[in-house]
Amino acid sequence: MFRRTLVPTDFSPTSDAALEYARILAAKFGSSVQIIHVIDDPTAASEFVADGFAPSTDDIRTALLDQAHKRLERLVNLVDRSRHHAHAEAVLGLPAQSIIDYATATGIGLIVMGTHGRTGLAHLLMGSVAEQVVRTAPCPVLTVRQVTVADEVDAHPVGMCVPIAV
Repeated sequence: MFRRTLVPTDFSPTSDAALEYARILAAKFGSSVQIIHVIDDPTAASEFVADGFAPSTDDIRTALLDQAHKRLERLVNLVDRSRHHAHAEAVLGLPAQSIIDYATATGIGLIVMGTHGRTGLAHLLMGSVAEQVVRTAPCPVLTVRQVTVADEVDAHPVGMCVPIAV
């Protein structure tokens, strides 16, 4: 059903929950898992940000990419690599657009991503990468929120998370 599954990660607990979902789906459907981390590059849109000029040299970008690759290496285990043909990549860009571009370019069949569930003023000011991806993705998007262990045990069998839509 889904040959390629993409899991965007920001290394948060909600992203970890999304990766667990993707692993389960990959095992069920025999799909590959691709993980992407987008380093928000303020110079992708402009050389200026709200706080002033933000120079971004090649050395800084390289260091950020190297650090992200190391974190991705720790995130992807041997089972992911052998059973799910997992591949992890770090890129610079605007998060939502980079996720969409990657999914389109690589023929992704499903995006599984975490959502922080921000509401109100926080949502208004910060926006939602997940919401932007859901609205413009070239494929289905499953959003996952991290549930507390107590809520999970009370409401669902052990090891299950509750998917939500943004």
